[in-house]
Amino acid sequence: MKALIPASRGVLRIAAMSTGMVQLFFLLHLFFSLDLNLVSSIATTGEDKFVYSGFSRTNLDLDGAATITPDGVLELTNRSATIKGHAFYPTPWRFRKSPGEVVQSFSIAFVFGAQNSQYLGLLNKTSDGKKSNHIFAVELDSSQNTEFKDIDDNHIGININSLTSFGSKSAAFYDDKIGMFKNLSLVSRKEMQVWVDYNGESTQINVTLAPLKVVKPSKPLLSATYNLSTVLKDPSYIGFSASSGPINSLYCVFGFSFGINQPAPLIDVSILPKLPRVGPKPRSKVLEIILPVATATFILVVGTTIVLLVWRRIKYAEIHEDWEAEFGPHRFLYKDLFHATDGFKNKNLLGLGGFGKVYKGVLPVSKLEVAVKRVSRESKQGIKEFIAEIVSIGRLRHRNLVQLLGYCRRKGELLLVYEYMSNGSLDKYLHCVEDKPTLVWTQRFQIIKDVATGLFYLHERWEKVVIHRDIKASNVLLDSEMNGRLGDFGLARLYDHGMDPQTTHVVGTMGYLAPELARTGKATTQTDVYAFGIFILEVTCGQRPINTHADDSSLILIDWVVEHWHKRSLTYTLDSRLHGNYNAEEVSLVLNLGLLCAHPLCNARPSMREVIQYLNGEMPLPELVPTNVSYSALGLMQNEGFDEYTSLPSTVGSIGMTSILSNGR
Repeated sequence: MKALIPASRGVLRIAAMSTGMVQLFFLLHLFFSLDLNLVSSIATTGEDKFVYSGFSRTNLDLDGAATITPDGVLELTNRSATIKGHAFYPTPWRFRKSPGEVVQSFSIAFVFGAQNSQYLGLLNKTSDGKKSNHIFAVELDSSQNTEFKDIDDNHIGININSLTSFGSKSAAFYDDKIGMFKNLSLVSRKEMQVWVDYNGESTQINVTLAPLKVVKPSKPLLSATYNLSTVLKDPSYIGFSASSGPINSLYCVFGFSFGINQPAPLIDVSILPKLPRVGPKPRSKVLEIILPVATATFILVVGTTIVLLVWRRIKYAEIHEDWEAEFGPHRFLYKDLFHATDGFKNKNLLGLGGFGKVYKGVLPVSKLEVAVKRVSRESKQGIKEFIAEIVSIGRLRHRNLVQLLGYCRRKGELLLVYEYMSNGSLDKYLHCVEDKPTLVWTQRFQIIKDVATGLFYLHERWEKVVIHRDIKASNVLLDSEMNGRLGDFGLARLYDHGMDPQTTHVVGTMGYLAPELARTGKATTQTDVYAFGIFILEVTCGQRPINTHADDSSLILIDWVVEHWHKRSLTYTLDSRLHGNYNAEEVSLVLNLGLLCAHPLCNARPSMREVIQYLNGEMPLPELVPTNVSYSALGLMQNEGFDEYTSLPSTVGSIGMTSILSNGR
């Protein structure tokens, strides 16, 4: 045994003192100790502290089985039975400022790990308990020995010159989060940290234990009062001692720090080496207990997964047909739209209309903000042609149009995905609540021009003629700079230039529908112009086309404006919230232009090209004469043969289509 010990006088005396003891006592101890009998030289240091975060390239004095592994673990024992090992700081320390004074305060911290049994390997039966030992130790004991009055087989003790603890507590740590102690197992094969603090004035010893990555608890596990000035002499060695019994054991130290009259420096736990594995992986109970439980759990998980996948498939089910393959890039997955809108929750609801709800969403991959409109389409008739037109409209690119990005089909509904406009719909600003700011005249006039420009592009500038069929304030959206953009192409139809549009079902919003739609069923560029004329009057007057709350001639907006046109008091119809702040020439222009665009005779309406010229002052607006604006008679002529319409009540100056819709919105 002595041949394996380094040639250090103090360490040799440890070995000689411990050889007989190991054969006599088989205590399960891992000891941190201060031994004053083993002094061979005195350390001279510039600071009264040190710290080891791992033991690579250190010069500790080792004997017995103690060794330092290549990755920096201090192994006090190896995988053999009945062996011992010691490791000491290479130079001793003075714990008194000068001879005869009391021992100063000191603090120690170390990180340890243990597997299987633990033995002390320090004293023997003859020397145990003698004051001449001058040993102060903290034991980590995982074996209960009644000879030394151990309280259990998992405790920490304070030992003064003896293997019988001066004070002891079962291993635990104070959890500051819950305000109470939690039990620990010393042989859990997990690294733990120990702090030993001695106060030289109060002579109090505190021992604190905690798992590796837990900050030092506010309360120690074990406290005792003992004047170490009666125990320790100067100078003193500081280090570790351990031994194994008949069961092969491995006891390791990973970090070590010490300070006199100051807290022990922090050990950097992030760079500590790992606890070595002893022997093969344990197989006990795996085949008998754990494997059946794991198998049952696996079957349950697989079954649950299958059920969830089926449910998920049903939840995100879509309608796919072969002819849609060519529209792949324009089709969105329902799953993506579902997650983008957070499951179409009401908190993301942007608006509610006659054809569906609109939700704000953020696409999961691109993070693009979109508006998703859910349109109910119970009938499958013409769906192929409808999707083809939706995809074609998706190619529209204009600064005054809200881009239609694509679609998704699921069960009885169609989802249309649009570019998101941050300032919402114009409708909210025109018919807003009191606390929402209204639009000034310059903004309104610019929005009218923006929508006219976008509609001109649809009618004449794109590769096909696009008829929007639902022009109204709620379908005009405002971007971040308050520019007007015409959106919601869910009802749009397109055809080649020079071709006649086909007869279709009358769709749109009451109050914006041209009179001829009731007779022909054909949506044309002229029907869009009519709706645009009503839109102009709505923006300028700040009133809806049909005011269900009115009890006078303002029930139908266009009739009310025509009435004031006859009285030469058009400016009276201007939105009162403008408070007189407007350009009189521009107001007169747009009100007369609105009446011209909403003329009951479709051939009397201007094209959108001419509308742009009027708005830009490039061409004078034709003068309206009483004959031209006799909307009442012209409206009846348009609807000749439709008794159900002509029997509806009218308002002053006009019936026609506006009277037809008197029970509308």
